[in-house]
Order: sequence, then structure tokens, then C-alpha cells
Amino acid sequence: MSFMEQAMALARQAAADGEVPVGAVVSGADGAVLAAAGNAVEARRDPSAHAELLALRAAAAARGAKFLEDCTLTVTLEPCAMCAGAIVAFRVKKLVFGAYDPKGGAVEHGPRLFAQPTTHWRPEVVGGVRDSECGALLSAFFAGLRDA
Repeated sequence: MSFMEQAMALARQAAADGEVPVGAVVSGADGAVLAAAGNAVEARRDPSAHAELLALRAAAAARGAKFLEDCTLTVTLEPCAMCAGAIVAFRVKKLVFGAYDPKGGAVEHGPRLFAQPTTHWRPEVVGGVRDSECGALLSAFFAGLRDA
């Protein structure tokens, strides 16, 4: 199972738990999964409990280090400004994301955080991986809320 497939499975589980369906996986240079998480904003009553932050924190804790300079973060949605900032702070080597987020994204949309001259760390970015599938998870979730 690819890292994106794992992230999508976590996103589906998050949706089943009433969370916005976003999943994230942190993998090391050796290809091993260091940590993985789905959104937990509602469960934790914590607006910072985004999948990316939870996975990055867990990966750093698993390593006993504050930086993830040889790691890849794979996430189902283009990170928001908060998560993009965390990617910089954790010094993630590579970001792979699924669906683009024209409203809340901060990598290819909005503030384009990694392109700012004051950003001291710039990960390699690969966007749009399984974009339509990741986007469909979000569309179905929000359609369900509107129909409820």
C-alpha cells in the first residue's frame, strides 16, 4: 500500500469519526512509516489537531529529534498555513499532497508559504497526487453535512 493510500485510509477513518477527512503519513529515508494520523480536531476539541501536525509531532517523538530533514510527509489535502508553517519548523524534506485547496491551502494557493523570502526551509513539493480521489473524499463528506 502506497503512502497516499495509507493517508486516504486514515482520511476515510477520520470521516467515519465525524472529522474532516484528511490523513497524513510521515516516512523516513528508508521508506519506513514513522507516524500516521487523521484529523482529530473534533475528538480532541483542538483546532490545531490537523492530521499533518499530529503525524509530524509523533514522528519527531518516535525519532527523539526535533527535525525531520530526511522525511517525507504525504497528506491527502494541500496543507493550510498552520500546517505549512509546521512543515517548515520540522524541516520536512519532501511534501506530497493529494487534493489542491484553493480556499485554505497555503502551498500552491493563498500565502504560498514556501515561496516567501522569509521562509528559512523549503521542502520539495509534489502536489496533486491522486487529486480527484482525495478531493472526492472531501466532497462526499461536506455533501453529507449539507444533506443532514
